[in-house]
Amino acid sequence: QTQGTIFPAPNFNPIMDAQLLGAALQGISCEKDVLIDILTQRCNSQRLFIAEAYRDMYGRDLITDLKENLSHHFKEVMVGLMYPPASYDAHELWHALKGVDTEEKCLIDILASRSNMEIFQMKEAYVMQYNTDLQQDIDSETSGHFRDTLMNLAQGTRMEGYGDPSTAAQDAMVLWEACQRKTGEHKNMLQMILCNRSQQQLWMVFQEFQNISGQDIVDAINECYDGYFQELLVAIVLCIRDKPSYFAYRLYNAIHDFGFHNKTVIRILIARSETDLMNIRQRYKERYGKSLFHDIKHFASGHYESALLAICAGDAEDY
Repeated sequence: QTQGTIFPAPNFNPIMDAQLLGAALQGISCEKDVLIDILTQRCNSQRLFIAEAYRDMYGRDLITDLKENLSHHFKEVMVGLMYPPASYDAHELWHALKGVDTEEKCLIDILASRSNMEIFQMKEAYVMQYNTDLQQDIDSETSGHFRDTLMNLAQGTRMEGYGDPSTAAQDAMVLWEACQRKTGEHKNMLQMILCNRSQQQLWMVFQEFQNISGQDIVDAINECYDGYFQELLVAIVLCIRDKPSYFAYRLYNAIHDFGFHNKTVIRILIARSETDLMNIRQRYKERYGKSLFHDIKHFASGHYESALLAICAGDAEDY
């Protein structure tokens, strides 16, 4: 049972919300608390209705006004909330590919975790927003087996439905050989299986792998490969097994490893807020002993902190 932290607001009135936002943005000093109260407490489809009402009322674009009135990470959160999920993924991928440095971890987070339908919608949004093809951009901005695996994921051709026990052992043997021999051909076979087999099938394959090798597939990949290719393969395995655990792990690293990696924290909280952020919070607490709410409070500050905590939707007990 997956659960987000943001739900449709009851008694929703987009016209009233648009008026309040207009007053908050057009005042002498921007009333940031009002923005947080409204935008973090409405689901994405409601926010889109608010943006429409705002345009009708003021003849202006809400995203443009948010960008003009806000700054730094607080701006990124408020603006990020205004994109539909597929557009937000497209926006993040485009910046990850076209920024000064390619942000490989962003590409991994998004492409390893999205369903076929989500990938299809994200590719459509990417073309609409940037007038260029996602797969072409991946092809030109990344390289090697890392690129090949991203390209495969970006096709959105993972099989769906039940697994076949009779082929699981064969697949597991192929994976085991790929970890032993590490030729280009073996790497191709490895990524083909991980990118295209159904979730149910891969659960069986990972079990068979353990039986054949006496080793967990993640440990085997970590031993045999390195770099972003290795990180991507591990992310695929972890997302197949338990997506909320994967994102809890990514949030923990983003908060603790290199100071506070704001982009990653913002992206995951926004992208998962209506799908499984409640589950991610539970896994975080179970695995790391401290709540996500506590750790955000510890590392962020000001209105930025308030906005993240509102999306996280923790309470005093969590702290």
